Amino acid sequence: MAGKLTAGSGILLVTANVGSLFEDLDNLQKTWLREFYQTVQSHKPHFIAVHCQEVGGKNYEASMAHVDCFVKELLSSDAMKEYSRARVYLDENYKSQEHFTALGSCYFLHESLKNIHQFDFKAKKFKKVVGKEIYSDTLESTPMLEKEKFPQDYFPECKWSRKGFIRTRWALADCAFDLVNIHLFHDASNILAREKSPSVYSGMRQKALGFVLDRITDQRFEKVPYFVFGDFNFRLDTRQVIESLCSTATMQTVRVGDTNEVEKLIFRESENDRKVVLQLEKKLFNYINQDVFRENNGALFLQFDSELSCFKERLHELEISFPPSYPYSEDSSQGKQYMDTRCPAWCDRVLMSATAKDLVLKMEECTVCEYSSGRLKPSCLHRQYIYPRSYRVPLGHNGSINLELLCSLCLLILKSTHWRSPKLGPTTLPKSRRGIVNYQPICHLRPSPSAQHQIGLQTVVFPQLFAVPVWL
Repeated sequence: MAGKLTAGSGILLVTANVGSLFEDLDNLQKTWLREFYQTVQSHKPHFIAVHCQEVGGKNYEASMAHVDCFVKELLSSDAMKEYSRARVYLDENYKSQEHFTALGSCYFLHESLKNIHQFDFKAKKFKKVVGKEIYSDTLESTPMLEKEKFPQDYFPECKWSRKGFIRTRWALADCAFDLVNIHLFHDASNILAREKSPSVYSGMRQKALGFVLDRITDQRFEKVPYFVFGDFNFRLDTRQVIESLCSTATMQTVRVGDTNEVEKLIFRESENDRKVVLQLEKKLFNYINQDVFRENNGALFLQFDSELSCFKERLHELEISFPPSYPYSEDSSQGKQYMDTRCPAWCDRVLMSATAKDLVLKMEECTVCEYSSGRLKPSCLHRQYIYPRSYRVPLGHNGSINLELLCSLCLLILKSTHWRSPKLGPTTLPKSRRGIVNYQPICHLRPSPSAQHQIGLQTVVFPQLFAVPVWL
């Protein structure tokens, strides 16, 4: 089924590793839900897809009981009362190690959305979505999705962990698309990740992602645009990052006495009293100055974010304009700080096929003006592709979000016959460049009926919550 989405059909794609939410119900989970509800109320999407990883937390045997309460809260909250239909798929069967992925895929449909169907992979046909339904335990027998855990020989040291993917297929009006929830392997050891470039873990993630892409594009079903979003665990090239950060430092190696295994690497300045710049252990990445990863939204380190390069023909991504999103502190009072466990990286991503990208990016040429830090900075970028940008808005010390900053980062692109700058006003463009680019604070966004062709909106990224509003 091919086609295009109906004008004004807003889609919100969210990915969140929620493992820590079930270990701190009173703080992290409440904060997460509050920010999620605020995002929904701000953007008012018609279709919401929430892809969760590590459902039930790290101690899932003890915490899985909290998952049902979490889902019931989502379904019954006032913020979600206009979403009259829902589908929730939770992989909670932790007793089946060969199948358990701890993935959760939740979909919410606004009452105003009339023509929505979901694909039955067994019957090979679309079915109308009615009511609210929750599926858990054995998802393998659920015909409305495809779920797979990676083969055991894909896992580091062939040890089972909660990694795999869930695929669903949807049709809005006459446009079909796949939504894929994914969780790839992490870096188990910083020491091992540094040994070579690219690391052994990068190769494992590459193999697993290729497995997913092959499965969702094989010959069993019609090929449709696809969005793959989840916890990819993509890391910066650890060896290259350390060489860049510690280019003038000397390295001291500390080994375990009886095995001679490397236990710790200490990098010291050659001068300045041989001050320690970086300490590296299996689960320690303690760099002297975390601010370098936040400066200019971490742009210096994008050169080391290369794990997607081998998939450049199959996967696309909107521009990254926010600091590394992992591993932010799980203490809501320190929302801007990284934990010193891993090298900061962009782990949680929203990727898409070329055809899916075409759904998002409707206009090829326009003039762009942008808000930056609450003040207008016009930047004329004629004849440039529009890539809706991604921003990370950290939590404040009290767990709240800086709404003024959030508002200043929102971009609404409206398809029409003119473009508008807040200062310059409407201007007629040649036919080949028609379109409106209008930047307003999100609290003022109330599109009129004449401006319903919404085709692009800024990515808004929260700690533990990564959201891409896509207005088509």
